[in-house]
Amino acid sequence: MLTMVGAGPSGKSTKDWHEVWKNSPEAKDVQQELANIKSEMEGNQASTEVASQGEFAMPFYQQLTEVTIRVFQQYWRTPTYIYSKLLLGVMSALFIGFSFFHAGASKQGIQNMIFAVFMIMTIFTSLVQQIMPRFVLQRDLYEVRERPSKAYSWKAFIIANIIVEIPYQILLGVMVYASFFYPIFTSEGIPSPARQGTILLLVIQFFVFTSTFAHMLISALPDAETAGNIATLMFSMALTFNGVFQPPNALPRFWIFMYRVSPLTYLVSAIASTGISGREVTCASNEIAIMQPSSAGQTCGDYLGAYASVAGGAIYNPLATSDCQYCTLQNSDQYLASVAVSYSTRWRDYGIGFAFIVFNIAVAVLAYYFIRVRKSSGKSKAGFGKIAGLFQKSKSQKVESQANKTEEKNSNGGESVLPK
Repeated sequence: MLTMVGAGPSGKSTKDWHEVWKNSPEAKDVQQELANIKSEMEGNQASTEVASQGEFAMPFYQQLTEVTIRVFQQYWRTPTYIYSKLLLGVMSALFIGFSFFHAGASKQGIQNMIFAVFMIMTIFTSLVQQIMPRFVLQRDLYEVRERPSKAYSWKAFIIANIIVEIPYQILLGVMVYASFFYPIFTSEGIPSPARQGTILLLVIQFFVFTSTFAHMLISALPDAETAGNIATLMFSMALTFNGVFQPPNALPRFWIFMYRVSPLTYLVSAIASTGISGREVTCASNEIAIMQPSSAGQTCGDYLGAYASVAGGAIYNPLATSDCQYCTLQNSDQYLASVAVSYSTRWRDYGIGFAFIVFNIAVAVLAYYFIRVRKSSGKSKAGFGKIAGLFQKSKSQKVESQANKTEEKNSNGGESVLPK
C-alpha cells in the first residue's frame, strides 16, 4: 500500500488517489448512506423532542410490562410466600370438606352444605394478612428510591402488584375447589359438569376478590397492622350479614343495607344454590313430625294431604291410619328460598362479584394517588398533607438508613440483605 501511494523519500505515485477515491462508487455509497441517516434524523427530531419532555424515559405500557415481569420474578424467588398461601387454602378446604363429608340429603345435610360454603369464606382474613406485608415492603422501596429517581410511574407500580397476585389466586382457587367441592357436594352423585364449572368460577372469583380487597386497603394506609385491623372489622361485618345466619327478612331494617352491600351475600348465594339446588330432601328420623289422624280410620294422606300441598311438605306413609310421618321439605329449593337464595340468580351474583373486584382495583389506584402521590406534590389539603408528609419522612429515613447500612456492609465485603 505504501508503495502504491508513493510513500517514503523515494516513492513515486502515478495517480492522485484523493481524486480516485472521490470518483469511486464506494465514496458515492458512503455519501448516500450519510444523506439517508441525516434525513431520518431530521424526520424523527420533532417526535424525539416531544418524547424527551415526558416525565419518564419509557412509555407507560413498557413500564408496566417491565415492572410486572420484575414483580413476577420477586414472587418466584420467594417460594415460602407462595407455599404458605397454597398450604393455607388447601389445608383449610380439606379440613372443612371432610368435616362435612357427604353431608347427605336430610334437612341437616342441606344446612351443613350451606354452612360449609360459609366456612370457606373465613379463609379471607388470613390471606389478606399474608398479602399486605409484601406490598408494604415493595411500596417502601419504591417510594424511597425508585419514585424520586423517576425510574417508572406510580401507576405501573400499583397495577403491576395487583396483576401479579391474580395468577396465584387463580391457582389457589382451583386447588381449594378440588379439596372442598368433591367431599361435600357428591354425596348424592356427582353434579353436572355445568354446575361444577360454575362453582369453580365462583371460588376463583372469591380469591381474586380477596387479593384486590387487600390491595384496596393497604395501598394508602401506613402499615400492614392498621390495614389488617380494618380488614378484619370489614370482613366480620360482611360475614355476619350475608344472609346465612339470618335471612334478610329477619334482619332489623337498619342493617338491611349491610346484607345488600356485602360481597359475601352474592358469593355464598351463588355457590350454595349451584351446589344444592334441585336435590330431593329425605328427612332423618329425628326430623320427621309424628302425628295422629283426627278421626278413626282416616288415612294420613286424607288427614295431611291438603296441608302438605299448600306447605310443600311430604307424607312418608300416606296409607297409614296412625303415626303419620310428615317432613316439612320435599326438595332443597324450599330451604334455599327460606334464606333468600335462588338458583336463577347465580349468574347475576357472579357479575356482581366482578363489579366488586373492579371497584377494589379502582379504589386502590385512586387512594394511592390522592393519599401518597398527590400529597407529595403539594396539591392535597395542608393539614392532611403535613401528617402524611411526616409519616413519609420517617418511613423514608428508616428505609434509607437500612440501605446505607447495607451499602457499608457491602463495602466491607459483606452480603446485601435488601431485595433486588
